[in-house]
Amino acid sequence: MRVALALLLLLAAACAEHRGKAYVRDKVCQEFKTLGKEDFRTLTIVTNSRKFSNATFEEISHLVREIVSLAETCCAEGADPSCYDDGSSALSAKSCSGGSPFPDHPGTAGCCAQEGLEQKLCLAALRHPPQQLPRYLQPSNEELCQAFKKDPKDFADRFLHEYASSYGQAPLPVLLGSTRTFLSMVSTCCISPMPTVCFLKEKLERKTISLLTLMSNRVCSRFMAYGKDKVTFSYLTSLAQKMPSASFEDLFPLAEDAAEVFSECCDSVAEDCMQKKLSEHTAKVCSTLSARDERFADCCKGKNLMQNYFCILALPPAPALQLPEAQKPTNEQLCSEEGARHATRYLFELARRHTSIPDAFLSKLYDAAKEVREECCSAKATSACLDSKRQQMVEELPRFLEKANQLCGQYTELNFLDFKKRLRDSLVQKMPDASPELLGQLVEQRADFASTCCPPNSPPLYCASKVSAELGEACGGGSCLL
Repeated sequence: MRVALALLLLLAAACAEHRGKAYVRDKVCQEFKTLGKEDFRTLTIVTNSRKFSNATFEEISHLVREIVSLAETCCAEGADPSCYDDGSSALSAKSCSGGSPFPDHPGTAGCCAQEGLEQKLCLAALRHPPQQLPRYLQPSNEELCQAFKKDPKDFADRFLHEYASSYGQAPLPVLLGSTRTFLSMVSTCCISPMPTVCFLKEKLERKTISLLTLMSNRVCSRFMAYGKDKVTFSYLTSLAQKMPSASFEDLFPLAEDAAEVFSECCDSVAEDCMQKKLSEHTAKVCSTLSARDERFADCCKGKNLMQNYFCILALPPAPALQLPEAQKPTNEQLCSEEGARHATRYLFELARRHTSIPDAFLSKLYDAAKEVREECCSAKATSACLDSKRQQMVEELPRFLEKANQLCGQYTELNFLDFKKRLRDSLVQKMPDASPELLGQLVEQRADFASTCCPPNSPPLYCASKVSAELGEACGGGSCLL
């Protein structure tokens, strides 16, 4: 499945609108003949499960059957040249019919109001937002083999759907590599005379591709949600908290390099883009930082650069250093051509002084700083606007940092049961008249928030809204800057 993985996406015709119908048919048929029916079908399951991540298995199955049947019929020798276009038009019409068995989407009605090629292109462009919290949980070895032996084909199809919809932001070649090796492991070990030993061996062998899938799904989800500049900031503050002794000049180029890797590889169909580029990035990180920090040096000892990268990514924040108060940028600096960099430098300084504050909170500060610059630097009274916002930040920031430090600092330091006990004790002091039911509800709510949004790899969009809800009272009501 190494060749032209993305060509299946030409079923949508969006990449070939200007080339005409024959071009689309020829490319789809070339892919169908190159891959063969079964690999083409596997690829169709994966790509549509990624695209419609909230669809049911039954909805994806209906769609896959139609797409494979269309390719099989219209790519056969002697098929009518209009077969593919007529068939894809019929598929669009079926999508627009009442009670369609295909994945539902809020934008379907708008597409169905159009006609012809515009309708097909519109329907092809629809996609569900990615799952913010992956729902796939790998069953036990025994459960895997039980389901596999019952119906190998159904087992494989359901796994492909569940895994691809959960980790749909991972680059397509990474996702395909991971699903292929997983299904190979199950089919090998479930007929092995020693399945436990077999699973241990196979899981060890696929450890790198498995971790790469999880990691690339996270970073590419973040890249999709944040964009390149904010991802650069996110990576910068993560490094700053792991090594607070490092300077902005040391770490910013590494953050820019990582963001460039994600921008090149998250949507790439090159077979080894993510592995190759991340390995090169890891070599740069190790060259720059391993001589200055024991933990980085330990991670950089291995010969496998991808394993070294996973090690660095998993490093917890270091204890904060006792540093002088961070110097705030001047009004002139904020509104200069380098204004964004001056704001980022200041937030970097905050991050290395507050190493227990995770990405979800720091991103809130990044957004606030960007909004202030956009509002004030274009205002007539620029200085007055910035001075007013600066004063508001002086009032809100300490409360914001204190609450974030308290919540995530305690979550990091304590085991989960002690953390919940500390939460309850704190709430009892603040709300002595609250009922046990209300206290229990608040403890569970904040514990759920902390367990989801305090870890460094928290889902970005989900946690952005949760931070606003949890820390809304930090500015005492009214118009909050943060």
